[in-house]
Amino acid sequence: MPKKNTSIGDDQGRRSRTPKGHFVVYVGSEMKRFVVPTSYLKNPLFQNLLDKAAEEYGFHNMNRILLPCDESTFLRLIAILARSCSFNSTRINPN
Repeated sequence: MPKKNTSIGDDQGRRSRTPKGHFVVYVGSEMKRFVVPTSYLKNPLFQNLLDKAAEEYGFHNMNRILLPCDESTFLRLIAILARSCSFNSTRINPN
């Protein structure tokens, strides 16, 4: 599940570093910051959302990945991806 990070940082307001194996996206009109696992990049649903972001915003903003959806839609997508990733990892690596 992604981590919603709207208030991460030190007293100077700087954000903490993104954990290894994750990346940051910004969602919705309020530009909510989410940290998501890089494994989601392999999923066609997430790839489709990135394609739509490229169509809408282009590649000019090198500092942020902006996703063209509202927060509730993004959270539903991430819930689906989290279930899919845990299902796939269970099938590949049963313990």
